[in-house]
Amino acid sequence: MLGVDEAGRGPVLGPMVYGVAFCPLSQKSVLQSLGCADSKALTEEKRDDIFTKMLTEDKSKDNVGWIAEVISPNYISNSMYRRVKHSLNEVSMNSAISLIKKVIQDGANLAEIYVDTVGPPEKYQAKLAEIFPNIKITVAKKADSIYPIVSAASIVAKVTRDHALKVWKFKEGLDMDHTQFGSGYPGDPLTKKFIREQIDNVFGYPLLVRFSWSTAELMLQEKAAPCTFEESEEASPNKKAAGTKSISCFFSPKDEKKSRKRHKFFEERCLTVTNPFE
Repeated sequence: MLGVDEAGRGPVLGPMVYGVAFCPLSQKSVLQSLGCADSKALTEEKRDDIFTKMLTEDKSKDNVGWIAEVISPNYISNSMYRRVKHSLNEVSMNSAISLIKKVIQDGANLAEIYVDTVGPPEKYQAKLAEIFPNIKITVAKKADSIYPIVSAASIVAKVTRDHALKVWKFKEGLDMDHTQFGSGYPGDPLTKKFIREQIDNVFGYPLLVRFSWSTAELMLQEKAAPCTFEESEEASPNKKAAGTKSISCFFSPKDEKKSRKRHKFFEERCLTVTNPFE
């Protein structure tokens, strides 16, 4: 069986992390002995302790596998702003699906998949069932508090994100650590202070910031130099801009009463125009 969960969906700072955990159906007791329960109810220290046991204890190493994917703040914002927009739900689902496929490619014989929902559970479950038709799929709200395997995946994701923030190095040259920018959630006073103060009026924010979040967008509108972006919606292919000539006019004779003289190349070879559809 395999569980899927994420960490860092809501913050304006830092990556979103998707985690999967998997183990034999006959070894559910290993998850219970590790203490996998509702990860949101666990302290950071307890999550770190469980994850350490997953990495070091023989029974866990032999029976519980895991993978994490770190999705950068820049990738999230670029996906939401690009011409063909990718919503956060789509980014999330694509990550979950690619991780499941990776586990299968690595040789796991999956029989059951449990997923903490992104959006309506029924729609998400139907999508996964179509991609993985031979596997029992269960998508549920608060799955990390119901299924220990999802709780294990949640611990993988949360610990990975927490440590990613702790070791974050600013390529922009800022000399600060996670104790100065907080949890990354918009309501955190340290995060608010960071968003308010660490803004360049030309280049915007460091790569730690999800600039597509309204928290950052509003501050950019207030403090950054004004910018005008091209329209994201392309004009209809059948609609001409004012004053634009039709491309066909370059191939039609200006005087319709006069026929265009055929080029010598065609005359010498006795070539004529035909309609292949007649």
